[in-house]
Amino acid sequence: MQSERPPEKRNLWARLVTRVVHGYFAYARGMTLGVRAACFDAEGRVFLVRHSYVPGWHLPGGGVERRETALQALAKEMREEGNLSAGDPPQLFHVYFNRGTSKRDHVIFYVCRNVRQSAPKMADREIVEAQFFAPGALPPGTTPATRRRLEEVAGRAAPADHW
Repeated sequence: MQSERPPEKRNLWARLVTRVVHGYFAYARGMTLGVRAACFDAEGRVFLVRHSYVPGWHLPGGGVERRETALQALAKEMREEGNLSAGDPPQLFHVYFNRGTSKRDHVIFYVCRNVRQSAPKMADREIVEAQFFAPGALPPGTTPATRRRLEEVAGRAAPADHW
C-alpha cells in the first residue's frame, strides 16, 4: 500500500536518484556503508536536515568513503550538513541494515550529545533547511525512520535491525 511506504520511497524522482547513486556506490565500494547521528545540543534539542533530493526531515549523515573511518565520516557529515561539532565523543548506538535502499547497505548510528553549531547552516545544493528541534515538537514531514530512531534513543522502543 502507498500509505505504508515511508515518504522518501513514495517519490519517484527520489527513488531514481537513490538507485543511481547506490548503483555507483555498489560498483565503487561493493558494500555501501553510511553513518547517521542523533545530534543533541546542550538544551536537548535534536538537529534535523531537509535535503534537496529526497523529501522529509532526516538525521544528519552520509556515506563512508574509502580510506575514511566511520567517525571521520560522521564528523565530516556533521560539519557539512550543519556546521556541527561533537561536544562529547559520539556514542555508537546501533548498526542497521538499510534494505529499503539496497541489498547491501548498512547504517552505523551514533548519538552525539552537547553538539555545538559554529554558525547557522545556510541552504545549498544538498541541504535546503537544517535546524534544532525539541524532540516533542518535530517538524511535519519528519520521516518515519527518523521518528523511530529517536524513539529508540529515548528508550521508548527497542532498536530494530532494519533502518
